[in-house]
Amino acid sequence: MSGSGGQLQDKVAIIIGAAGRDNMGQVIARRLAAEGAKLVVAGRHGDALQELATELGGVAVACDITNEEQLASLAATAVEHFGGLDIAINATGWGLLKPFLETTKAEIERIVDLQFTGAVLFYQAMLRVMRPGGSLIQISSATATIMLEDHAAYMGTKAGTDHVIRCIANEFGAKGIRANSIAPGFTATPMTAKAARNQAIVDTFAQSYPLGRVGTSEDIAAAAVWLCADECFMTGQVLQVNGGLTLRRNPTNAEIGAAVAAARAK
Repeated sequence: MSGSGGQLQDKVAIIIGAAGRDNMGQVIARRLAAEGAKLVVAGRHGDALQELATELGGVAVACDITNEEQLASLAATAVEHFGGLDIAINATGWGLLKPFLETTKAEIERIVDLQFTGAVLFYQAMLRVMRPGGSLIQISSATATIMLEDHAAYMGTKAGTDHVIRCIANEFGAKGIRANSIAPGFTATPMTAKAARNQAIVDTFAQSYPLGRVGTSEDIAAAAVWLCADECFMTGQVLQVNGGLTLRRNPTNAEIGAAVAAARAK
């Protein structure tokens, strides 16, 4: 259920990419609800969405981010159920990790559809109904700025949406609408579950973080609350919520491999 007297009291939020149990979108949704927001949660898998909506006293909408009609219906749901839209967050993503020369045309097309074209269509649908003073947030990635091997298509699409967000901020600022990206680093989520279960991999990444640990979805949710709040005077920016990772670098595949091998040898 929504909280009372929070920073986002009675604001209406749509979060797409919240269909995976305990994924980043769901963690953000729970935090926004705790701050008083009214939630519409969206994604492609209905059961987990409905459970989340019931938990938060919100509304669940099955929606494919690449489908314009479904996105329009998603935006309309916020208006019909709660009277408007103040916050829209895109937390969808696909962690394509593959050597550059082995990445197929089909994979490139799929990730562009999901992480670039679909993202732009989402922004358009949300902005058509968003009230003045609203906040649009894209969950980006530190890898839009710094290197991670075998991640080119993912990095390219995330960097592309960061630039689209800048254009939106410039065009819609006259309406008081803010548009920003949040860039996590390595974060333990369902998308990274396999790697996150290997402590040697986590420890190798953590060495690159000035704050000494990898990030959590709760870190990202906390940043999202600030970007959504009326007191935020920021737009067109990429908020690097990754413990200082972008001051350094991600580990190389060779470094990760060596750490895993050393752990197995113990």
